[in-house]
Amino acid sequence: MTESVTEYQHPLMQAYWAKLDTRFPQVEEVFEDCMAEALAVLTREGLDAYLDAARVLGKLGRGVEPMLAFMEEWPSVAKAVGEGALPSVMTLVQRMQKSPNGRAIAPFLQTLAPVARRLQSQEQLQHYLDITLDFMERTTGSIHGHHTTFPSPGLPEFLTQAPALLAQLSISGLRNWVEYGIRNYAKHPERQKDYFSLQSADARAVLQRERHGTLLVDVERKLDLYLRGLWQDSDHLVPYSTAFDEIRKPVPYYDKLGMRLPDVYDDAGEISGLDRYRVTLAHMVGHRRWSEALIADNWSPFQRMAVEFFEDCRVETLLMREYPGLRRIFLALHPIPIEDACDPETTSCLRHRLAMLSRALLDPEHGYRDADLKDFVARFHAIMDKGESSTKEIASLALSYVAKTRRQSDQYARVHFDDTVVDYRDDNRQLWKFIEEGDEEEAFDQKRKIEPGEELKGLPPRHYPEWDYHSQTYRPDWVSLYERLHPSGHAADIDRLLQKHDALAKRLKRLLDLLKPQDKVRVRYQEEGSELDLDIAIRSLIDFKGGATPDPRINMSHKTSGRDIAVMLLLDLSESLNEKAGGPDDPNGQTILELSQEAVSLLAWSIEKLGDPFAIAGFHSNTRHDVRYLHIKGYSEHWNDEVKARLAAMEAGWSTRMGAAMRHAAHYLSARPADKKLMLVLTDGQPADVDAQDERLLIEDARQAVKELDRDGIFTYCISLDPKADEYVSDIFGRQYTVVDNIQRLPEKLPELFLALTK
Repeated sequence: MTESVTEYQHPLMQAYWAKLDTRFPQVEEVFEDCMAEALAVLTREGLDAYLDAARVLGKLGRGVEPMLAFMEEWPSVAKAVGEGALPSVMTLVQRMQKSPNGRAIAPFLQTLAPVARRLQSQEQLQHYLDITLDFMERTTGSIHGHHTTFPSPGLPEFLTQAPALLAQLSISGLRNWVEYGIRNYAKHPERQKDYFSLQSADARAVLQRERHGTLLVDVERKLDLYLRGLWQDSDHLVPYSTAFDEIRKPVPYYDKLGMRLPDVYDDAGEISGLDRYRVTLAHMVGHRRWSEALIADNWSPFQRMAVEFFEDCRVETLLMREYPGLRRIFLALHPIPIEDACDPETTSCLRHRLAMLSRALLDPEHGYRDADLKDFVARFHAIMDKGESSTKEIASLALSYVAKTRRQSDQYARVHFDDTVVDYRDDNRQLWKFIEEGDEEEAFDQKRKIEPGEELKGLPPRHYPEWDYHSQTYRPDWVSLYERLHPSGHAADIDRLLQKHDALAKRLKRLLDLLKPQDKVRVRYQEEGSELDLDIAIRSLIDFKGGATPDPRINMSHKTSGRDIAVMLLLDLSESLNEKAGGPDDPNGQTILELSQEAVSLLAWSIEKLGDPFAIAGFHSNTRHDVRYLHIKGYSEHWNDEVKARLAAMEAGWSTRMGAAMRHAAHYLSARPADKKLMLVLTDGQPADVDAQDERLLIEDARQAVKELDRDGIFTYCISLDPKADEYVSDIFGRQYTVVDNIQRLPEKLPELFLALTK
């Protein structure tokens, strides 16, 4: 097992561990790996806040779960929405702790990372926290008239389902869905639980009603490709909600942190939500390309408004010249103000005049009769037709327009807003700069850098979902998996095992010769290969003697075109492998682990002889927080002494969380360029772990993992050493399994089974 963190010699790690101030052994097991991820993501201030928050969670009296969940999930949350969200998160945790809802802290932290990745901004996450707090306060202690006696029945269910809900709803849709549940079921505990766990028909019906529009998170990848492909631009897309500010609706904008867009766009007539996103991004790209910032200090608000309208039309005209198809979308989304809709005797009509002008600048068939409007439309296009234009030139035209059309009524408090909002345009903050702020006061983001000598061993944890067969949904980011290279032993031990089975190896070799493809193809010009390419080597030697640079590609290798199989051998290394193969009455017999080593050695030797690319990995688990995945042989390695040494050092311990290990093994196998992909799982028992009280839970998750792999073109096959495996193994693998009742025959059975599967 890994070295205890408390014995870790690096002084920084000792300081981090001391700051955490905990005695939970489960935390100690994963501390170094969690810190590797935290150091890569967080600033120094963020790291201190991370450890402080984790220490607080460890002392809540709620066991290890909140602390573990936070340490594993927070780096992902900070990466998605920023470190600044931590105080709000911890405030909500403290509110839960002081209320009867302390048990909801764990599900809240467990699902925080997938929620944050879905919301993608601190503002959006704050809305989610506000919804959660409002839910808790309105449903706690409200049952049968009791006060602060009963915890909220539906709160843990809601927090568990939050990632699935946000996969289908905007944050405003989520608020409406929660509001309906509170309003109708606040005083009915069982029906409340059914609603917020999505079990009731009512919950699904309201969910369907609130689903509308195109969610930014669902089309983010398409929009990124759109920016790169059409505009040679790229930036982080940050969503915001329009549902929580009734007085002043937020509008798109961009700054150093990214391009800010609504989290959902409904279709607008024939224009889809996706096209609305595209045209909004195109407008921003136009400003980024062609607009220049102006000093705003001496401009009146009306003058600035006019400059913004004119400049918006300038960049859109340039965009339409590059892609004429944009004209249809711009005109479909731009409002069409009615010419006489505003009464200048009683109302400020400045916005109305500018909106009409904006429409006329883009639409040659605008039909407006106003003489000043027509004059400035002509002057605008005269500037644009010269081929070159600038923000300053257009700003000068805008000032002329304001001076020519100014009215006393423009100062009225009552403003005409109907058909004046062009909602795909950004707020133009980038057009203005202010002298009084001073360039020297501009703040720049500083990224966290690991100090020299601070690098940590190991890789950050990978988080995998787990299937909950009760709700028929995934628990997102439920399992934390840590991978590392298996420690090494003595390669000679494996050589002795192969010599022990020398007769079996000779029999296997005859079978291998029959299976080995005969249609070898030479691959020439290789820097590394199985043999020397004599013609190329002689030519390189002549070049060298003549003073020219010789070609280093003097080797060649062979490949077969008749057999294209990639193999992953996944070994269950749980504690039960330490049992004697012949039972407890055979104290001098071999353990199941030793027989597995022999079998895997023979199988690896056989696959190497066939020339198939293959990898070997082992796994075991100690709760969902600590699944260990140990690399024994990689696809790029040959069956050599280094691999044998790792296999010789195999040890068994802990439990069998099979689904997560299979998903991670598939991560590597699916990347192989092979026609057929085979995953062999060697295990001696059913999936189980100490934190899974329901024995069907991990069986069903492993079954779901097999379905996922099958969907991805990976054939899974189980070799079980459990004589009782017939009770559950078919539930997981269907007919794709073999039970080896006589474990002593495993070294013989395993290679023969592989040959039968791949012949």
